[in-house]
Amino acid sequence: MPPYPNLISDSLLIKETIQLLQNFGGRASAVKVVDYVMKISKAEPNLARLLVSDLIEADPRLYLNNDVLELVENNFKRQNLADTEFVVFDLETTGAKAPPCRVTEIGAYRVKNGKIMEEFQTLVNPETPIPPFISQLTGISNEMVRAAPKFREIANDFLDFIGDSVLVAHNAHFDMRFLNHEIGRVYADYRVANPSLCTVRLSRRLIPNIENHRLNTLADYYSVALVNHHRASDDAHATAHIFLKLLAELQNLGVIDLATAKRLKF
Repeated sequence: MPPYPNLISDSLLIKETIQLLQNFGGRASAVKVVDYVMKISKAEPNLARLLVSDLIEADPRLYLNNDVLELVENNFKRQNLADTEFVVFDLETTGAKAPPCRVTEIGAYRVKNGKIMEEFQTLVNPETPIPPFISQLTGISNEMVRAAPKFREIANDFLDFIGDSVLVAHNAHFDMRFLNHEIGRVYADYRVANPSLCTVRLSRRLIPNIENHRLNTLADYYSVALVNHHRASDDAHATAHIFLKLLAELQNLGVIDLATAKRLKF
């Protein structure tokens, strides 16, 4: 079993196994999986079953039914947006690329039933110096994070906070990449299972005619207060308010489920 309920394996073998199952309609024999993924041709069925059982133990997306491996379908994509719990989050970091850069601050807000609810906020000791230009941009100094918890010390608290929610961020690719890098340092070869939405992508599709889709521009457009820009809690709070506006835009268009929101095009 995975070390945490909302973690899934990030190993190459698991990725190749899932790709194989997707190509075969969600099901394949253990012998075929061993042949394709482990490069063991014509494996004896009992051996194949044992090998596959060991392979999938760490990933809840896969289920071995006798000699057939099945891809377990989740219902995230069919979730009704009105009934979905979201966690809108923002990360401040020591730079633009993970690795080698690390997280210095986390801000997150739970959004449910059209309301902004609980908050998660903490500085994080990145265990590496913060470059001066980053400190100037964010206002987060080496002195501020020296006594802060390391990511591994708050990882479980944050995983508890996000639970099985849909994660939302402004430029979600950036934040999800950093989050999964930090998770992988704590739980090797794992990443979060939570689906994500990006307010940059949503805003480009829903309000394409504004000057740009930066956070401060969207805040101005929707009359959302944005104070202490480039601090995680403040940016996450503004993003949460913007996301509620974007959810209303989706509702007006008749978009009611997560899958449609993710593939929305104009």
